Amino acid sequence: MDQINHDATHPVVRTPSGDLRGRREGPVLVFRGVPYAAAPVGDLRWRPPLPFPAWRGVREAADFGPSAPQAGPTDVADIVSIGGAPEPTGEDCLTLNVWTPAEAAAPAPVMVWLHGGSNRMGAGSLPFYDGAAFARNGVVLVSVNYRLGHLGFFAHPALTAEAAPDAPLGNQALLDQIAALEWVRDHVAAFGGDPADVTLFGESAGGLDILALMTARRARGLFHKAVVQSGGGWLPATPLKTAEARGAAAATALGLSDPDAAALRAVAPERLTAVEGAFGPVIDGRLLDRDPISAFARGDFADVPLMIGVNSGEDSLLNYGGGLKRFGQLIKPNAALARLYPQANGDEEQLIRLGFRDFAFAAPARWVASRPRRSRAWLYAFDYVEEARRETMPRANHAAEIFHVFETLDRRPDGAPPATPADRAVSAAMHARWIAFAKTGAPGADWPAYVPAEDAWMVFDRTPGGQVKRGWWKTALDRHERKGRLLILLLRARDRLRRLFTVG
Repeated sequence: MDQINHDATHPVVRTPSGDLRGRREGPVLVFRGVPYAAAPVGDLRWRPPLPFPAWRGVREAADFGPSAPQAGPTDVADIVSIGGAPEPTGEDCLTLNVWTPAEAAAPAPVMVWLHGGSNRMGAGSLPFYDGAAFARNGVVLVSVNYRLGHLGFFAHPALTAEAAPDAPLGNQALLDQIAALEWVRDHVAAFGGDPADVTLFGESAGGLDILALMTARRARGLFHKAVVQSGGGWLPATPLKTAEARGAAAATALGLSDPDAAALRAVAPERLTAVEGAFGPVIDGRLLDRDPISAFARGDFADVPLMIGVNSGEDSLLNYGGGLKRFGQLIKPNAALARLYPQANGDEEQLIRLGFRDFAFAAPARWVASRPRRSRAWLYAFDYVEEARRETMPRANHAAEIFHVFETLDRRPDGAPPATPADRAVSAAMHARWIAFAKTGAPGADWPAYVPAEDAWMVFDRTPGGQVKRGWWKTALDRHERKGRLLILLLRARDRLRRLFTVG
């Protein structure tokens, strides 16, 4: 930490890009709104991020940077459940935030957080992502803002035509995340962090993006461990041609029938965020040369220690946007499904909810953990509901584990009742697992690495510290995995055809 001038309240760190003045908050130093790439505005919109120019003098790092333009919810309860950022937004959003121990004897392990929000909303600066607990426990925590929605995952024939032959297409958000990891590699030592000991972790869309980054060669070596929280694993990436067609449809919705790249870049960001869409990794043949699912099936992924898991109430996502009805039309509850879930007592809605949780989240997480690898993987299920919520919340909602991982139960913005001692005990124990993984590459000696024959899960429930359960949800997950294998075969065949005929 000899590169930090430890002023009592306004520490200054000397980085390769210039000096930053942060804030001391108890035993933690915080640097907010730190630019890791040039603003992707004007002609730089939809281009790969460029390095942020070095500066002279001392740059203030007291306040968070703008969140990416988005059309997420403004109601705090929805923000907790599905993402969103009510704070100011703007295209000049490529900033990150660093929490670091005020005193450290040796370089500290680093954790880099990718927020959730369906890749269309959210921000690394939301209060429940506060990294102070990590820093108090000897970890440098970095949270990242990156482009979202049509600014973060957008392809269009006009953009493809102007791009250099090797320039990635449609994956602007993934490129931002890689740029942030490169910034960490080059800068985190100045904050007392070890650039050779980086754990990348994220939830929901952040977890899904991590799975994609694990298969992207450009990201290899930038992180050394990974944690995927509720990231699924079987959501197919989008072929480039499909992404281009979606981009053309979005342009048409904006009144642009055959725009060139300049006309697209002239559209105000608030008009872009108003156009609906589904956002995620694009198979462009440049950053991603095949579907990440296919890459995992082939064993072509970053072989780093991995923690991956799900929440028992992931079906809370079905409460938004007509999700329950749409998934119900796909799953079609029947007698076979009822036999898989006797706890539903034949209730069709519960069958849909449990089927969604297991096919969209639990079965693919277990499948990813079971991939042959030299390093180890650990599988978990979060099944704890805070005491004050148990009358209305039957299972642990999507994103509910975040407040325990970050130890931010008191930073919930949804009017939650105060946490009880039992709630805090679960939070402290779960946070300690993430700390142990960052520091040692394993979440604890009592948590066995995943081996399919043993099918051991760490279940975070009312048992202090969690408990190992073998065969957790096994009967249902085995059936869903059989269906998933068909999807995987289809995706692998699609990838082979794409490479054979060199189509996007």
